[in-house]
This record gives sequence, structure tokens and C-alpha cells, in this order.
Amino acid sequence: MSEKDLAFVLDMDGVLYHGEQVLDGAVAFMERISAHSHVFLTNNPVLPPGRVADRLERLGFPRPDERLIVTSAEATAWWLAREKPGFRYFAVGANGLDAALREQGRADDANADFVVVGEGPGLDFESLTTGINLVLKKDARLVATNPDTTVDATRDGQHVVLPGGGALVAPFMAATGRQPVFIGKPGALLYELAMARIGVEPNQCVMIGDRPDTDIVGAVRLGMRTGLVRTGRFAPGEEYPADLPTPDWDVGSLRELADELEAAGVL
Repeated sequence: MSEKDLAFVLDMDGVLYHGEQVLDGAVAFMERISAHSHVFLTNNPVLPPGRVADRLERLGFPRPDERLIVTSAEATAWWLAREKPGFRYFAVGANGLDAALREQGRADDANADFVVVGEGPGLDFESLTTGINLVLKKDARLVATNPDTTVDATRDGQHVVLPGGGALVAPFMAATGRQPVFIGKPGALLYELAMARIGVEPNQCVMIGDRPDTDIVGAVRLGMRTGLVRTGRFAPGEEYPADLPTPDWDVGSLRELADELEAAGVL
């Protein structure tokens, strides 16, 4: 595969948009890579792929095929089905998680095989109590869709920080003493499912993300090239963590990344 044939794996929130705000050069970037195979992936389990595709279209991007959007909820459902076909689960999080799990398993808050914690509304005293007792008394395995402790969002036009999967699973960990299985980035599974959708291997891909500790770390471990865009939590000028692998490209925006990829003969 030549440089011109490289495929792209793209994170979305913090790379293409923040809430309802399209980021600098994002639409133009997608146009420039339109001839390349590409797939979207996200640690966010809240929305199913169809809703994510709707959002991209609403923001002015060409509407992608839903199969080219891989969420941590989908990856979690796939992993659970591999571990135990026909699994029973108790889910804590927004409806998108339950919808993904229901395609592969069956909800059962009395005898669940897995307690699955995602993101969004759903964690309260009763759900925490149910999940704790399933883990301690029924030996259910604790699973989290992703390890992110925080998630960026926009409310009433203002930036807010929401609890991520890593924060929402923490009460279950504290109460049970059990460590969860984390499914999303930087774990390999989400990347592997994304690459399988477009039929490529790690050395044929460029992963583009905004978080060094998830997007970049996970991709480098698999042998993918990486591009960090500083349009998310990691701001321009912020010192790159010394203990994390360095991306191949480290830029302020997708507009800059497109220029650097063109200079490198990738575009």
C-alpha cells in the first residue's frame, strides 16, 4: 500500500465538532480524504450509529454509512456476546447503551451475567445498589464501555465537563472491590472493529484524535500512524506528556493536518 492509499480512522468529538459547533477545517478535511477509506470511532456509548450519522449530516458533513461509525456501546455488545453468547445484562447509562446490548443479549436486573456501565443519565442510588448486589451476590462481571473520566460537552452554548465512563464506574469499583473490564480506547477492540469495517491492517492506517491518553496511545500500541489535533481537551501550546508515545503529526487543527499530510505525500 502506498502513502496515497492510507486509510483514516477518526475520532469525532473534539476532532470534527464540539457539541453543535463544527471545528476549524473539519468539513474541508473530510472532503480532502473522501477518496481514502475512512471510518469513525468513538468512546461515547450514548448515541447509536444512526443518530451519530444524523448529527454529522446536520452539521454539514456528508452523511456516512452507519456501518462506518463504531461506538463503544457496539464494541461492548460484541465483546459480551463473544464472552457469553445470549448473555444477560444490567446496564447503567443512556438508552443508546441498552439498545446496543439488546441486539446481542437480554436485560435482566435479577440474574445478570454482566453489569455494564456507560455514559449519560442512569446512575442513581437504586441502580448502584442493584449493580453492586449483582456483582457481589451473583458474581456478575463489571464492565465499562470506556475509561474516560471526563467528557466535553456544550450546554446553552457554553462548554461543560461531564462525567465519563471511568468516573461513572468508579462507585461500583469502590463498593465491590472489583476492577472492571474497559472496552473503549485505548484498548485494542474498538480500533480492531473499526479497521475490520474497512478491511485494513494497522500499518495501513492513520488514526486522528484529540486525546493523547486514549486516541494516540491505543493506536500506537497497534502500530498505526497517528495525528493529534489540539482542538479538544489538549490545547495548543500545552506540553505533551513525556510518558506517552509521540504522534507522527501534532497540529492545531485539521486544516493544518491536511497541509502536513499533503506535504508528506499522504494526500
